[in-house]
Amino acid sequence: MPAPSTTDPSVSVISIGALAANPLWNERVPVRTGHATTTLIISGNRRILVDPGLPGPILAAKLGERVNLTPGDITDVVLTCFKPDMRRGLDAFAGAGWWIGEQEREGIGVPMIAELQRAEAAGDAELAGLLRRDIAMLQRCRPMPDSLAPGVDCFPMPGVTPGSIGVLVLQRGATICVAGDGVATRQHADQGKVLPSCVDFESAQASFSEAIEIADQIIPGRDNLFVTPGRGPA
Repeated sequence: MPAPSTTDPSVSVISIGALAANPLWNERVPVRTGHATTTLIISGNRRILVDPGLPGPILAAKLGERVNLTPGDITDVVLTCFKPDMRRGLDAFAGAGWWIGEQEREGIGVPMIAELQRAEAAGDAELAGLLRRDIAMLQRCRPMPDSLAPGVDCFPMPGVTPGSIGVLVLQRGATICVAGDGVATRQHADQGKVLPSCVDFESAQASFSEAIEIADQIIPGRDNLFVTPGRGPA
């Protein structure tokens, strides 16, 4: 693992996410609007936003409230996966570079194109329009490099989706994992559980375990930052 940079990257939680239905609370159908936790990482002159899960105008307001920035100040946006509630506000950051896991880009893109072809053949103009928009968004996303900025590394976490990723932030005193839905909430971490909706449960569980082992602190996909279980006081 690369050594942290001389000047540590900083991390700020911009918005705390929520699951539409939390299986640990015995919820089987959506009872709220699901949206991802959104995190800002600053490394050198890079301002990296991870998972813009709220609508653009709301995220713009939260950026101003939390860190006195505007969407135009963001240089990069990372999607831990291509779920709609991870990218709801992505269009607000048109001036930034967009990044996603390479396996996610390929694993999601091919089925989407096939679904578009079926929708066009069936004459479903509304669905076809939505799919064209999502495909264009995915095509603009570039494969996340191993290191996006000093102390900011891609951390593959497949299983929740075909190519979901996390982001490792390497500081001198701690390693922080922005985990997306690979670690959904603190309660999931405490109970050692992954989401039942994972496309590959075994891979998701292995990714979850690796994140818990490596990271001192975790920013989960649908909760606030917490100290990794067993690493010290909460």
